[in-house]
Amino acid sequence: MKVSVVTVSFNQSAWLERAIRSVVEQGHDDIEYIVVDPGSTDGSRDIIARYRDRIAAFIDTPDDGPPDGLNKGFASATGDIFAYINADDALLPGAIGRAVRAFKRMPDADVVIGHGYIVDADGKVIRRFRSAPFGPRRLVYGAGAVMQQSTFFRSDAFRAAGGFNIDNSTSWDAELLLDAALAGARIRLVDEYWSLFTIHANSISGSQRLADESAVNHRRYFERVMGRPPLPSDAWWRRIHWALRWVGDPVGAWQRLSDRLFGPPQLPGI
Repeated sequence: MKVSVVTVSFNQSAWLERAIRSVVEQGHDDIEYIVVDPGSTDGSRDIIARYRDRIAAFIDTPDDGPPDGLNKGFASATGDIFAYINADDALLPGAIGRAVRAFKRMPDADVVIGHGYIVDADGKVIRRFRSAPFGPRRLVYGAGAVMQQSTFFRSDAFRAAGGFNIDNSTSWDAELLLDAALAGARIRLVDEYWSLFTIHANSISGSQRLADESAVNHRRYFERVMGRPPLPSDAWWRRIHWALRWVGDPVGAWQRLSDRLFGPPQLPGI
């Protein structure tokens, strides 16, 4: 299976080389790597140039933000499987091969999702991130959390979802999965760790600078799925879904407790 991976890059040179190497050194024999950089000025273009012979396409035209850049990247993708990581994130060794094997084991799957690690700006693991089984109701009740960097789509499922909403500046990844699920995609969870997600002062998650917009987007998802605005009683349903998530994942519950008591595992070489 040919796998197309897109990275959007904009002034994140501190992590970009790690992201690029995490893709080009995967070892899978058929990777199409596409890098999108609309105009970095921090040396990122020099890093990209050093790996240009291992990058299938480089898109350097201006865009309207990460979702638009991703859409431009995937518009040129020709793989059977699509994946994407930001310039400050990374795939773990062998992740692409394991995702391909998951699709072969589950030929009915349109999307496969693994777990990952949240790391700080220096690459130190903060905690493990356990993806949960995904569904529209689970998403809107806060129990459908997914490691975006460990998410792989069949190309036709990605296209059926319509690509990324370029007006969504906070959770375009969640909306894409929601669109895919509502379009009938079969989304399967794989109990393996495939990627790193970096939290730092300048990231959206780390800075929380778009928290208000994020709340608006999640309310929009809720109304789309449930056909109504949230009610006070939905707070209880959120608690129930959260509890069921961890009851249904005893390994994850134990790892969460272990990480708090003894600290998370540290990964060599990141």
